[in-house]
Amino acid sequence: MHRKFPETPSEISHASLLRRLVAMLYDALICVALLMVTTGIYMATSASIMGTEKYQQLTESGGTLHDPLLSSLLFVVLYMFFGYFWTRTGQTLGMQVWHIRIQNPDGTSISWMQALMRFFMAGIAMGCAGLGYLWMFIDKGKLTWQDRFSDTRTVRIPKRK
Repeated sequence: MHRKFPETPSEISHASLLRRLVAMLYDALICVALLMVTTGIYMATSASIMGTEKYQQLTESGGTLHDPLLSSLLFVVLYMFFGYFWTRTGQTLGMQVWHIRIQNPDGTSISWMQALMRFFMAGIAMGCAGLGYLWMFIDKGKLTWQDRFSDTRTVRIPKRK
């Protein structure tokens, strides 16, 4: 069920590219730590299942470099991180610091499907040399590719007192 956010339309504005990028930097640091912990747990679990010596040999020979199970797990962990925050409060930790939020055009929280669509398109937008983010400078609604694709808005909200 969608949660209605308390701010009125007159209290919010479009989030600037600078605010979005700085919030992304904050979140990137958290994501790196999250991915490192997940990888460590995965490697420890794999080593305990296979045996430490066998897993060490596999690692040293490069056999674990392109592990599809680990790649899938890391993808799911990242999606769960962003999806959890976006669907509950509309804000990741970095977004909270910079007072920006993801929401539906009607001011409600987004769904898990919208979060997945946004997550996919954000990767594509960044992968195209950031073109998907720069798109907001020519878009009439100041929307990025992921905003358009997921029918969401990234807004600046007032500081809470």
